[in-house]
Amino acid sequence: MGPAALTGKSFPFGGTQPGGAVRRTVFAALAFLTIFAGIFCQPVIAADTIRTLDYKMAGDATHMRIVMNFDKEPEPKWFLLRSPHRLVVDLPGATLAIDARDLKPRGLIKSVRYGAAGEGASRLIVTSKGPFNVEKVDILKNEDGSGYRLVADIAAASEREFDAALAIQAETTGSTTPKTDRLGKIAHRGDRPFTIVLDPGHGGIDGGAEGLNGTVEKTVTLAFAKELQAKLAANKAYKVVLTREGDEFLRLDDRVRIARQQEADLFISIHADTIRLKGIRGATVYTVSDKASDADAQALADRENLSDQLAGVDVAEEDHAVSDILVDLIRRETHGFSTRFARSLVGELSPTVGMINNPHRSAGFRVLKAPDVPSVLVELGYLSNPQDEEQLRSADWREKAATSISKAVAAFVAERGATGG
Repeated sequence: MGPAALTGKSFPFGGTQPGGAVRRTVFAALAFLTIFAGIFCQPVIAADTIRTLDYKMAGDATHMRIVMNFDKEPEPKWFLLRSPHRLVVDLPGATLAIDARDLKPRGLIKSVRYGAAGEGASRLIVTSKGPFNVEKVDILKNEDGSGYRLVADIAAASEREFDAALAIQAETTGSTTPKTDRLGKIAHRGDRPFTIVLDPGHGGIDGGAEGLNGTVEKTVTLAFAKELQAKLAANKAYKVVLTREGDEFLRLDDRVRIARQQEADLFISIHADTIRLKGIRGATVYTVSDKASDADAQALADRENLSDQLAGVDVAEEDHAVSDILVDLIRRETHGFSTRFARSLVGELSPTVGMINNPHRSAGFRVLKAPDVPSVLVELGYLSNPQDEEQLRSADWREKAATSISKAVAAFVAERGATGG
């Protein structure tokens, strides 16, 4: 579930809608005398107290949506806190009663807690796994006419972007972040280095493919990623980050979250495949698409997208449609950059390491779906082919392949600089 086009009240930092003061009515306790003497007070729930009907959240490590249903219209105020990164929502005149099962951490959200916050008010505190952007906090009237719902969308962001939101919060309580900043990209790079996130595929309980001679994909991808990191890091204009630096399992959406929180300018996911036809060998470069370029690309995407489930991770809530014109435009632009980099990669790799026929292919890889980060998946070769397996285990071959990819990165960076992209 992701941000949808919604109508209703929107609430900026600490803001409430003009003219929407929370009604508070304090009822006097009903007093009566006993036959012996004494005064006893029986508390009565205020008739205009706003009650929660339910609380739900869904999404993944890159986007989350929180939905709370109320019997009456609330007037929330929200703000951000850091150390750890938190979204705080104050609800004057409301009482919260939430099923503990609905508060179970998931996706980008690390924990949720709530309680009383002064007379007649409640507070909800959402703690994130890292920095995030608040894309919206809206109050909407339910379509069936029964009650209202609060909808809050948050998305993984970088520390710099979270700090910028805190600065806006400190300056004003009546303005919102410009819509053009909603995906977190700030137009002027300044002195920020070109950030490349390298993603060694698989890891931990998810070993990936296995070669004829016992070579395991997760080991090959990590070794190559470290080789490529060292090669790229020699250029001081680059910042190079690995999604994992050891043998650890990472969810697919956590890999995307890391790229977004690092403000990645380029994301390269590194893999090594197997196939029934042992004579097929060579590297392949993939970009994301809704429709696969061919049946083999679709089959590979299906296998890679199952990584979380094979490792025992529930992914039932991870699909979320994003229906937003701005997001769609940014995604299209990003896809164009991804395609250009993929072509550059093919050009550099073809004469040095060898590639399969039609080496640039596409399919719906979940790990490539960050809307604002140019992303490619590189299959270095086939572990099912004895020659490819031997190459993938060779330090000399890895050095040669890393050099070719580094050249493609340099060409891409130069092109982005020349076009101001």
